Amino acid sequence: MAVRPAKIETPEGIYRWLRTAVMGRSPIAAIYHGCYRLLCPHRLGWNRRTQLRVLCYQYGGESESGLEPPGSPANWRCIAVDKLSRVELLSDAWRTAPNHSRPQTCIAQVDVDAEDQPDRDPQKGQ
Repeated sequence: MAVRPAKIETPEGIYRWLRTAVMGRSPIAAIYHGCYRLLCPHRLGWNRRTQLRVLCYQYGGESESGLEPPGSPANWRCIAVDKLSRVELLSDAWRTAPNHSRPQTCIAQVDVDAEDQPDRDPQKGQ
């Protein structure tokens, strides 16, 4: 699995990396709340308080609440962009699960959503 480390650790710089990941359906590795996580960012935007958030499917790494088996809708995470660090884009398979819209309360104003990207099949890593 090849990685491209982010060179900027500002929330704005990380946001740009996350936007690229959502649009290209590229998984990321990052540190969040002290845990190394493997994530597939699906939706990026702002919550009702206009704070940057990313809705991710966590498929590996560590989690404070633990991870369910792969494909479980319980692995969706609403992540504060300003709490992410050491973000890396991965050339790994894209992962998702049913119930993508259930955690919609995470993001009130959507900037970009992986489902809106043309000619891509997230289940096949395309």
